Amino acid sequence: MKDMNRFILLSLSAAAAVAVSVAAQAPAGSAPAGQTPPAQAANPTPLKPTGGRGLTEVHGIKVGQITLSERPTGCTVILVDGEGVAGGVSQRGGAPGTRETDLLNPLNMVDRVNAVVLSGGSAYGLEAATGTMRWLEEHDMGWRVGASGVVPIVPSAILMDLGFGGMPKIRPTADCGYKAAEAASYAPVVEGNVGAGAGATVGKMGGGAMKGGLGSAAITLPNGLVVAAIVAVNAVGDIIDPQTGLVVAGVRTEDGKGLADVRKLLRSGNLGRRTAPRAGENTTIGLIATNARLTKTEINRVATMADDGFARAINPSHTTGDGDTVFGLATGKWDGQANVSVIGALAAEAMAEAIVRAVSKAETLAGVPSAKELGTVPARIK
Repeated sequence: MKDMNRFILLSLSAAAAVAVSVAAQAPAGSAPAGQTPPAQAANPTPLKPTGGRGLTEVHGIKVGQITLSERPTGCTVILVDGEGVAGGVSQRGGAPGTRETDLLNPLNMVDRVNAVVLSGGSAYGLEAATGTMRWLEEHDMGWRVGASGVVPIVPSAILMDLGFGGMPKIRPTADCGYKAAEAASYAPVVEGNVGAGAGATVGKMGGGAMKGGLGSAAITLPNGLVVAAIVAVNAVGDIIDPQTGLVVAGVRTEDGKGLADVRKLLRSGNLGRRTAPRAGENTTIGLIATNARLTKTEINRVATMADDGFARAINPSHTTGDGDTVFGLATGKWDGQANVSVIGALAAEAMAEAIVRAVSKAETLAGVPSAKELGTVPARIK
């Protein structure tokens, strides 16, 4: 009982710390595109994750991105310092495209990850991880195998963007992954139509889709704990702002000028000309990182909890047409006492905010409108 009370007190303390460390912001103006805010949003007290650098707010994490000029697609490389860090994964979507995820199972031996690659290009994009491996080998970073040198550990996931912008044979290659690793830095993460999110779209339950993208967010507590997320959003579903319950991007109305709100369409039982998601055409892929010291088993639990951020900000999520995947990394740079449940809860918050930022920072491209164009970007992100 004492242990249970201690856990509850720790959880409440962490929640209070989040409230102190984040900025409250009230929505301005009326609901966009004819939407009616839910009743509970009348006097909202939303929390805004802090940390202007996004994922690189976590000490020991670098991000590099390459966006191809021939067609909107690319890759995003998350690079870690030193000999690698504990890694995990949660894979809940019905149409995944992944590499080295079995290795992250706590039952398996290797417990260090050197980089994670998120890429467009469908299964072809998995080749980008080969280029990142080559860069790591050149820098003597990887799993030590005696006199044979190193074997870099680079889990990877892809999203389907081959139909965006024409020229589907243009997709990320090993060269893309190498260049992204070479470009990795501690600079603030660039968001929007970049890297793995360059060719992403959302709101594909039929009708006109909207532009997805790449987003990142971080939560920093006063005690030094940092939990951050990065995500490329290419979802079947609509993107919902958890702070207001309003749709930010998704299925548009028949005239293309507003948001239909897929939740209402589904509840009506009549999607009309709108169709169910088709497998292999979507997928949201992301990563959560913390500076806490966690075991391989613990960071897998955090990744699983972070996946709840998908369900909060994407509706529907984890469909048969999505290959939704969340990686986790723990750098161990923070000396504080790590509470896995609290870190996982913060991870879900950071992931949801990163998803909203991804579509909010995207620009209209190839005739696919953005949230900016429709005027539905949350005021806190503008």
